[in-house]
Amino acid sequence: MHNDQPGRISTAFVYVAILFLASPLLAVIPISFTSKRFLSMPDGDWSLRHYQELLSNQQWHDGILTSVTIAALAAILATVFATLFCIGIWYVKSRFTHAFVGIVLAPLAVPPIISALALYFFVTRTNTFDTLLGVVISHAVMSVPYAVVTLLVTLSQVDRRIELAARNLGASVWQTTFWVVLPNIRFGVLTAAFLSFVMSWEEIAVTLFVTSVKIVTLPRMIWAGLRDNVDPVIAAISVALILLTVLGMVLKLIAELRAGPRTQG
Repeated sequence: MHNDQPGRISTAFVYVAILFLASPLLAVIPISFTSKRFLSMPDGDWSLRHYQELLSNQQWHDGILTSVTIAALAAILATVFATLFCIGIWYVKSRFTHAFVGIVLAPLAVPPIISALALYFFVTRTNTFDTLLGVVISHAVMSVPYAVVTLLVTLSQVDRRIELAARNLGASVWQTTFWVVLPNIRFGVLTAAFLSFVMSWEEIAVTLFVTSVKIVTLPRMIWAGLRDNVDPVIAAISVALILLTVLGMVLKLIAELRAGPRTQG
């Protein structure tokens, strides 16, 4: 009988890999409590001054609000276009399908700096440079490929016979789409929206090219802080984001544990 359980050496390698990947994140935590005005490890004098600065400085609040607004709008725009595109090619099987998918996924293969430069020329020609609309469109363009990949995988698991059955029962294309197809891919749509939101939230290369002084996102503020004065508030923000991520993972784990017994029952 073969033992499928991992051995001690394999388990040890896993823990070492996790520790190696998590060590940079763990190093940020003590740095955020330094009492100095630059990034450094606390030398016995721990302070919450940078967390207080984060909570009291209106510039950081505006940057977070701007990033959330742009990410939400870009996620909605990217998800809508990705859903329409994926459902369209799912309905119509054409010999050009692979070509269309390749064009949409091109930003994944092109270096980000090239995409940022192309979007810079786009926003300057359309008079949307350093505007909310220009940033939202630019972020949506960069997020669409991730949403498309997610939705294509989801649609590949949908039985096409349900669409044929709906059409045979007299449903129109729109009725089939909204009442049959979309309910079956709703989790894929939500996942695509979440990925688009995350991609827009952390986008920096494109943001630097399509903004100037009016639109300042949180990643741009962090980048400026690292470039100009290495502000320790950046470490405090990093710790806050790490805690939010951990909280999300814990909530997801709790939801899965609660759903497990119901599924078995």
